[in-house]
Amino acid sequence: MLDIRWIRDNPDAFDAALKTRGMDPMATILTDLDARRRAAQTYLQEAQTRRNEASKQISAAKSIGGDAKELIAEVAALKDRMQTLEGQEQDCSEQLQSILSAVPNVPNEDVPEGEDEDSNVELRLIGTPPSFEFEALDHGEILGGMSFEKAARLSGARFVVLSGQLARLDRAIGAFMLDLHTKEFGYTEVTPPVLVRGEALYGTGQLPKFGEDLFRTKEDFWLIPTAEVPLTNLVAEEILDEEDLPLRFTALTPCFRSEAGAAGRDTRGMLRQHQFNKVELVSIVHPDQSEAEHERMTTAAEEVLKRLGLAYRVMVLSTGDMGFSARKTYDLEVWMPGQQTYREISSCSTCGDFQARRMRARFR
Repeated sequence: MLDIRWIRDNPDAFDAALKTRGMDPMATILTDLDARRRAAQTYLQEAQTRRNEASKQISAAKSIGGDAKELIAEVAALKDRMQTLEGQEQDCSEQLQSILSAVPNVPNEDVPEGEDEDSNVELRLIGTPPSFEFEALDHGEILGGMSFEKAARLSGARFVVLSGQLARLDRAIGAFMLDLHTKEFGYTEVTPPVLVRGEALYGTGQLPKFGEDLFRTKEDFWLIPTAEVPLTNLVAEEILDEEDLPLRFTALTPCFRSEAGAAGRDTRGMLRQHQFNKVELVSIVHPDQSEAEHERMTTAAEEVLKRLGLAYRVMVLSTGDMGFSARKTYDLEVWMPGQQTYREISSCSTCGDFQARRMRARFR
């Protein structure tokens, strides 16, 4: 969530940032609401102060047998006035909170402007796409140990059953990534819950705007779309000591996504599944170290691809293609021989203080 004080002090910069995100100006709406909220707070404090003074004057008047009728009437009027002001302040605060909750993060100045992925910029290209004397295929049952048909009977479309060597490979790759990140990059391995409350998803920015992309239980739990949600929320509502930063967490979890609106898009093979395993990296750092940590995290993710000998490229996402909470995002895209193109398999973002504000995570 953005700081309303920053919006108040930089309305033109805020509206310009929204424009790069394809949104209409909102600074006037937000600053007007904020002004009304702060005015109500000021008047409420003044009324409370006067009420306390009048109450003391009433006591003093009664102690000497004086007439306190006018003061008593004033206190009663102040009480009514305060109730009205409290209602106004609460109404403005709720409206402000609701609007700010749906406003995306402000892009960094060096993020390329654009409406969609066509404006993404290639930062570097690593490795050479392999060539074969045969036609490369997509993920498919021809390999054995991969069955979309059996998964469909169990769960429906966009699920897969892995067995035998492919199940073992899936497990081994996850273990390889965890070992790399914990032993060589200093991340702490965590096994978090995959069911979370709505507050956790609000903290990382999936709610309230992207609820349709998630799965929800009847008990009002949500299945995580990424381990970013529980890992980041490990510090929610906490005040951390600066000396304990940075905190770096990694986890291998199943992830669940409804992929609403993705019908017909990149669904061949194991792409855009409703359930998949993923290794996540999360860093909680001092604000001054955010940009450097973003580069460090990207290096850790790239190292996985380098050791697997995969050809890939690093893309800087444009303002129109970035995620809701991100200030800047690098996508790592691996060459897919069966499709003769690069596909995003990892995304590394810096969010500034956007998620920290939503989670009320602070440091001293």
